[in-house]
Amino acid sequence: MEKSSGAIIFRKEKNNIYYLLLRYQSQGKKGVDYWGFPKGHIEGVETEREAATREIMEETGLKDITFLDGFRYVINYKFRKEGRVVSKTVTFFIAETTVKEVEVSFEHIGYEWIKYSQAMKELNFENDRDMFKKAHKFITKK
Repeated sequence: MEKSSGAIIFRKEKNNIYYLLLRYQSQGKKGVDYWGFPKGHIEGVETEREAATREIMEETGLKDITFLDGFRYVINYKFRKEGRVVSKTVTFFIAETTVKEVEVSFEHIGYEWIKYSQAMKELNFENDRDMFKKAHKFITKK
């Protein structure tokens, strides 16, 4: 069982909302990559939000983020790792930033700040799209 935490990060610019997507290289399938949100393993006694904050900084270089209270979304899935099935739980939050410059970690092969409709087309996994719909609705209601 693995537990991770992450966030959907957005910024506002000229009445538009832009979301940060990271390009991941698939660990299970060589030559396959996909778009997703910053996330990573919860370490030691970290809370979910502490882990999300650390992972955002490690994966994007972003330190100036503000979490939106009231949104917490959990995704459960299974994947194969070294020939065995692993159950994974990932908890996502929403975080806002004013910073446009991103420095992706070695784990990623790129990033984009894009609008909602384009991001929905880029996300590869249905559970990410379902979560993202709810997050976008939460953000735009405020």
